[in-house]
Amino acid sequence: MKYLICVLLFVSQIAGDSNSEAKEKTPEPKAQVVLAQDVKWQPLNPARGKKGPQAGTLWGDQTGSGASGFLVKFIDGFSSPPHIHNITYRGIVIAGALHNDDPEATPLWMKAGSYWTQPAGEAHITSARGPSIAYVEIATGPYLVMPTEKAFDNGERPVNVDASNVMWLDGSNTSWIRKSPKVAPEKGPKLAFLWGKPQKGHVNGTMIKLPAGFKGKIAASGSVSRYVVVQGRLTHHANGGEKAQILEAGSYFGSPGKSEHRISANEESILYVSTNGPYEAIAASTGPSGE
Repeated sequence: MKYLICVLLFVSQIAGDSNSEAKEKTPEPKAQVVLAQDVKWQPLNPARGKKGPQAGTLWGDQTGSGASGFLVKFIDGFSSPPHIHNITYRGIVIAGALHNDDPEATPLWMKAGSYWTQPAGEAHITSARGPSIAYVEIATGPYLVMPTEKAFDNGERPVNVDASNVMWLDGSNTSWIRKSPKVAPEKGPKLAFLWGKPQKGHVNGTMIKLPAGFKGKIAASGSVSRYVVVQGRLTHHANGGEKAQILEAGSYFGSPGKSEHRISANEESILYVSTNGPYEAIAASTGPSGE
């Protein structure tokens, strides 16, 4: 009996050591990266085919029932007929100029870095001046285009914020930006709150403006964080990795769980960030001299 007990204890110890080793070797959540040049395009509205806007999925599936984020590409001079959508969406202009409003509204040409929302059920048109691209995000799908005869009022109202009216906060105005003592607040990254509650457990959307010469990281602790390059060009390292990728405007990266993304910017760049909690943009240095 003593021999049997010893054998069982020995086997149990081996199993425990094996489990501990397995836990230690569990890899960190990997970041998903979609480069702008690798985006696959398809008609946004199949009924219009190649003559209408083209959609490029970044994450999720806009034709399914869940949340998703995708690019929409418009040709110069495009103007849609009045229509509605079955769901509310948010949009960020990445290239060109877009007008999205009531059919009778005076055109407001929103340039890159502008933000708007389109409530479900409200009749509107979308027009483009110059070849244009926008990032569109929905909380639930599918994303459908429907005739104005099916219009309804869901109580929401549209929001149109031109890039020139976005309110930017520096490190002296928000705890979401942490900087090196060598970096003056006005020369560090800046943050703009767009929607949602900037609190743990609450989904929210922000934009980060990184100055030319920025070197640092973004640290997020929510269950998911998603990033889209709106302007500029970034060098990106996921979860502290050494492998670098160049991200042009329209590129995407995202991570499940706690994550860190090391970033550097040779030119002024803007990121759109969607996450379900606070995060920190941490500046190690800015400017050509590293200060």
